[in-house]
Amino acid sequence: MNHPIIIAGPCSAETQEQVRSAAVQLKDFRLPQPAGGGGISFFRSSIWKSRTRPGTFEGIGEMGLPWLTAVQEELGLPVCTEVVSAHHVELVLKAGLQAVWLGTRTTANPFLVEEIAKALEGTSLHIFVKNPINPDLDLWIGAVQRMLRYSQHVYAIHRGFSDYHVGKLRNAPLWRIPIEFKVRMPGIPLLCDPSHLSGNTAFIPELAQRALDLNFDGLMLEVHPRPCKALCDARQQLDPDAFRKLMQSLSWRRSIVPDDSLLEERIVIDAIRTRIDVLDDDLVDILAQRMSLVDQIGQVKKRGGVEIIQIEHWNAVSSRIRRLAAEKGLDDSFIEEVYKAIHQQSIKRQEKIIRE
Repeated sequence: MNHPIIIAGPCSAETQEQVRSAAVQLKDFRLPQPAGGGGISFFRSSIWKSRTRPGTFEGIGEMGLPWLTAVQEELGLPVCTEVVSAHHVELVLKAGLQAVWLGTRTTANPFLVEEIAKALEGTSLHIFVKNPINPDLDLWIGAVQRMLRYSQHVYAIHRGFSDYHVGKLRNAPLWRIPIEFKVRMPGIPLLCDPSHLSGNTAFIPELAQRALDLNFDGLMLEVHPRPCKALCDARQQLDPDAFRKLMQSLSWRRSIVPDDSLLEERIVIDAIRTRIDVLDDDLVDILAQRMSLVDQIGQVKKRGGVEIIQIEHWNAVSSRIRRLAAEKGLDDSFIEEVYKAIHQQSIKRQEKIIRE
């Protein structure tokens, strides 16, 4: 990664003063040398907000366009804003902005995506397509492909997926999906939006670093001059100082070999290893969830005076798993060893619960 794409700015354009203040504080920012030393690629700010529930701040609307145009013309920062309809595209083009993005709810609607794509035909706008709100890789790829019919300047943004069991994060990363996107759409630059992934600035650093470690091509971050006064998503917006500190603290990955000697085999191996890393993360998460359920059973056994080891049940589980493994082409002795270790750990945890 020699020249990462960095998009930064407030979630929404709230006032002309707020927009200009954010832009002024980001104008002279430079990435650390390992990341190429460049500045902000695009200044972001929404004027139309597609909100989940009515009654929340839905954006300042068309009156905010001159504020964004001023940032571009007076401060020299290319501006990117969200569009939700072909009419929005027309207004953005008249204002002379250089980039737009499709939000997660828009991407989920192929009819709307097609309408916007046609409105972008023949323009030089850069187009960023966020993943749909549900974890549907084909729907995401389809939206990008629709844009590619009408434009060559198309990018993708991973902002996470809606999940009832997401835990500490606002949206589930499901890293395997963006990694598979990179494999299937290798020519499309892929950015990560850790602001929307996290929902909380406390988790932005780890998510941003994870994205860079997975060879994402850049980051989209929400940066507000006074996050505590923001009209929407205050908890996930960094102030300019925090943004600068974050950029300095990240470890920026270099290519596996110099740019002028890239070998196809090594690129493929690196991509596959990245996918394995994501699957390993999933394996650990699944094991943790399994052990949590084992603990719950241990508590029930303790209350009811039920013995820990139940041979008939374990034999049934073992038989089912070995049959499933055979269908998947996995070695029987390998699966037996893996599940023997899992079973032994389960017994150990339940013994501890009963002794307590």
